[in-house]
Amino acid sequence: MVKVITYGTYDMLHYGHIRLLERARELGDYLIVGVTADDFDRARGKINVEQSLAERMEAVRATGLADEIIVEEYQGQKIDDIQRYGVDIFTVGSDWRGHFDYLNEYCKVVYLDRTEGISSSEIRSQRQALKMAFVGSGPVLNKYVRESSFVNGILEVGRLTASSVVDEKLILFDQLLDKSNALFLATHPDGHYDEILHALKKGVHVLCESPIAKTEAQAKYLYQFARDRGLILMDAIKTAHAMAYSRLLLLVKSGLIGKVVSIDSNCSGMSGLSSDNDPGCADQGALDYWGPTAVLPIVQLLGGLPNDEHYVVIRDGEAEKLDVFVRGSFTFDNAVASFKVGRSVKTEGELVISGTKGYVYVPAPWWKTDYFEIRYESADDKKRYFYQLDGEGVRNQLSVFTRSIDRGLKLQGVSESDSAAIVRMFERCADSNSSSCISLS
Repeated sequence: MVKVITYGTYDMLHYGHIRLLERARELGDYLIVGVTADDFDRARGKINVEQSLAERMEAVRATGLADEIIVEEYQGQKIDDIQRYGVDIFTVGSDWRGHFDYLNEYCKVVYLDRTEGISSSEIRSQRQALKMAFVGSGPVLNKYVRESSFVNGILEVGRLTASSVVDEKLILFDQLLDKSNALFLATHPDGHYDEILHALKKGVHVLCESPIAKTEAQAKYLYQFARDRGLILMDAIKTAHAMAYSRLLLLVKSGLIGKVVSIDSNCSGMSGLSSDNDPGCADQGALDYWGPTAVLPIVQLLGGLPNDEHYVVIRDGEAEKLDVFVRGSFTFDNAVASFKVGRSVKTEGELVISGTKGYVYVPAPWWKTDYFEIRYESADDKKRYFYQLDGEGVRNQLSVFTRSIDRGLKLQGVSESDSAAIVRMFERCADSNSSSCISLS
C-alpha cells in the first residue's frame, strides 16, 4: 500500500483545495491530510484565517478524500509524521516548489500544479471589502496604517492627521467617513466619545485606541449604540492580541499557578511630554498613554470592580500639569493588584502575576513580549514559553476587527466589560476622593 501525505490550512475550502486533494489521492492508496493548528498558523504569520481548526478539519472530512486527518502543530513535524506513518509520498502545491526538497531524504516529494485563479486569500478579500479610514497622529497611526497592508480585505481610503477632530478638521473627518465603512481612531482620549459617536451615527465600524470614553456611563452608551445599529466597536489595545499575552491568560485561567492573589504591572517610556519622536502624543500624560495597557491584565484576570482603590499622581508643572507618573493600588475580595505608569519617568516594565502554586514573570517590555516564564518553588520546575510576535499584536488585532465585522459579532480581545473597567479606572483616578497628587515643580 502506497501512503501519501499532504498539508494545508484549508481555510474556506474551495474547488482548488478539492482538486489538489483529488490529485494527491491518485498518487497512492491511502491519503493522510495534515491540517494546520490555529497557533501554528499564527506563528507562521497566517493571521487572516477565518475558520477554526475544527471547522477546517470537518470541511476536509466532508470531501471524503482523506483516509486519515491529523493536526500539524509545530515546525519540523513533517519529518516526524513521514516516519511515524510510514509515508511513501509527500505532496503539496507547486507554489512551494523546491521548499520541501529536503524531505526527499525520507520519501518521494511531488509538487502538484495549483488550480489557477482561486485562493482563500482572494475569497477573503472579496468578502470583506473593508474601506478603512485612519485618523490620529504620531507613530501609533503610522503603525496601524503599515500593519493594515498585511491584512486581507482592508483598503485604506484615506487618513487624517489630527490629535482631535474639531472645527475645520470636523469637515475633513466627515468627508473621510462618507467614503468609509470602518475607522481606526488614535486621537486624544478627551475627544474619543464624541468622535466615536459621530462615526457610529454614520454607520461606520470603529476601532479606537483605549480608553474609548472618559466615563463608564459614556462607554456603556457607546457600546449599546453600536449594538443597536449592528456595528462593531472595539478597543485598540494591541497587547490584547499578542500571542504570548493571550496564551499567558489562558494558562493562568487554567490554574497553572493556582489562584491568583496579586498582579503587579508596570509600563513606562522616556519619550517626554514634548518629544519630537512622538509629537502626536505630546499632550497625553502617563495615564492616557500607558494606563489601558497597564491595567489590562488586572481587569481581565481579577475583574473591574475592586473593593478599594487609590491612585497617586505626580504632575509636571511645566507641561500644563500633565501627569508624568501614576501609581494605582487595588484591593479585591481575594486578591490585590497594582500598576505604575510613567512618561519621562522610567521604571522596570515587567509584569508579575502571583498565585498559590507559582507565579508568571514577563520581562520588560512585557506589553510587547514574545516570551514569559512560569516559576515555581523549585527552579527545576520552571517553564519557558516563546511565541512569535508579528506587528506587536496590531496585525492580529486588525484581522480580528475585520472578522468581527464580517460575522456581525465581536470576537476576542478587550471585552465590553474590560473596556468599561478601564474607563472606570480613569474616572476614579480623576476623583479627588480616590487619588492624591504630587507636583514636580
